[in-house]
Amino acid sequence: MAITPAAGSPRSASVKDVAATAGVSLGTVSNVLNRPERVSRTTRERVERAMADLGFVRNESARSLRTGSTQSLAYVMLDAGNPFFTDVARGIELAAEAAGLSLFLCNSDGRSAREGAHLAHLQQQRVQGILITPVDPDDPQIDQLSERGTPVVIVDRTRAGSSFCSVAVDDVLGGRLAVEHLIDAGHKRVAYVGGPESIGQVRDRGEGARQAWTEAGLPPEDLITLSCEAPTVAAGRAAGERLVGLPARRRPTAAFCANDLIALGLLQQTISSGRTVPGDLAIVGYDDIEFAAAAAVPLTSVRQPRQDLGRRAAELLLDEVGDPAHQHEQVVFTPELVARASTLGRP
Repeated sequence: MAITPAAGSPRSASVKDVAATAGVSLGTVSNVLNRPERVSRTTRERVERAMADLGFVRNESARSLRTGSTQSLAYVMLDAGNPFFTDVARGIELAAEAAGLSLFLCNSDGRSAREGAHLAHLQQQRVQGILITPVDPDDPQIDQLSERGTPVVIVDRTRAGSSFCSVAVDDVLGGRLAVEHLIDAGHKRVAYVGGPESIGQVRDRGEGARQAWTEAGLPPEDLITLSCEAPTVAAGRAAGERLVGLPARRRPTAAFCANDLIALGLLQQTISSGRTVPGDLAIVGYDDIEFAAAAAVPLTSVRQPRQDLGRRAAELLLDEVGDPAHQHEQVVFTPELVARASTLGRP
């Protein structure tokens, strides 16, 4: 038995309502929605006017059941609290908007279980494709997504082989640029303040730092490595306390931090302890987030093209979605060092 809405209750306009109001067939309305090039301009305008008058809203849920996918992409970011990833997401969103698609944003918070839950949910939502900055780039669940027909692009990470598109930055080069800048300024004892060694970028940036130090012929023991539990401002402050606690003869005159959040925390702790930047400690960050230039002492940082990275990743995903002959690409951007007041001084 059909159930009709009670008198006065709201009811969404249907395709049938649009067809009746415009005086066209259901097929014509369907063409306007899905294949507008098949409909004359006069008829299309009449149908669109009827939609506007009736307040017609397309039922994307029903459409996704028919087509097998929604008009949306998704980005699973590693840490929504880090402005670097929100800038990457902005670049992805711009590309999605240009393609007429919406974007789901998910935050794994650096936790594999949470990442897995997001991926399972996104498959249920039938998104057209997924961009992900994974906790572990080699996680088998990423392979399973592809095997089930969901295109995937890996963002700000690299993966062995060429079975996926990826977009990343040359972090070894970035580490070299940072430490070469400090060596050129005359620093002889430098700290590399990294995050968890499980993060590939942390390892790569540290490797670049060591390469630059070795090639300069400086004693290995004078490049001091401090590991933080997380790449956060709080971790940077804690690292600052550890540096102050070192004997004067071992205390570095400069620090290169694995990201800007750590660097900003280190900057805060250095100033609050009565020391000066760069007089007592020169500091280089990484990412060049917006807050780097706005810090109390503007922060020297290794710049990553954050929005460009996101936009290019989305373009690769859209190409994979729409082109059966798509060839996977592994795109690597080149970082650059932006020198500011936090290093502009003599050690």
